[in-house]
Amino acid sequence: MAHPKRRTSKTRRDKRRTHQNLTPKAISICNTTGELHLRHKAYVVDGDLYLHGKVAIKGYAPVATATAAPDEE
Repeated sequence: MAHPKRRTSKTRRDKRRTHQNLTPKAISICNTTGELHLRHKAYVVDGDLYLHGKVAIKGYAPVATATAAPDEE
């Protein structure tokens, strides 16, 4: 297994890490509903699923996740 010949200095290490930062998520306000949402993602308002400012699915009900399995008898 390869080992470094010299120890990496704090300055060199920190210069390499300068680009490793988080960027905030892009949030927009819908012109149709006035709701905040993530850009390029569908969002639910009053039971309807919206995408690009238009109703994609009317009466949208998300699928429940299987967090607890039902008891088998």
